[in-house]
Amino acid sequence: MIRIAVASENGMVTEHFGHCEGFMIFDAENGQIVKSETVSNPGHRPGFLPNYLADRGVNVIISGGMGGGAVENFSKRNVEVIVGASGDAKTAVENYLKGELKTTGSV
Repeated sequence: MIRIAVASENGMVTEHFGHCEGFMIFDAENGQIVKSETVSNPGHRPGFLPNYLADRGVNVIISGGMGGGAVENFSKRNVEVIVGASGDAKTAVENYLKGELKTTGSV
């Protein structure tokens, strides 16, 4: 199983990871989404969100953009970072699972 979090607002990928309304978290097996839930953003404090999401078992984070410090903190927790995404959060996850969503490297 893989767990993917998407920084989101109203079901859409947000441009800035740390200031998003919440995270849509998707569990996937064999390339298919099997479960999803939404959790509120517990607050933007340096270093907190990467640990919070990693502690929830997240393997991948998808966002429109993310600061370098957050990218580094996710990397330390072995969480893959995909930035440059936009549009519907579920569609972004489906595209990731198909290998069609790649990070742009923009932060």
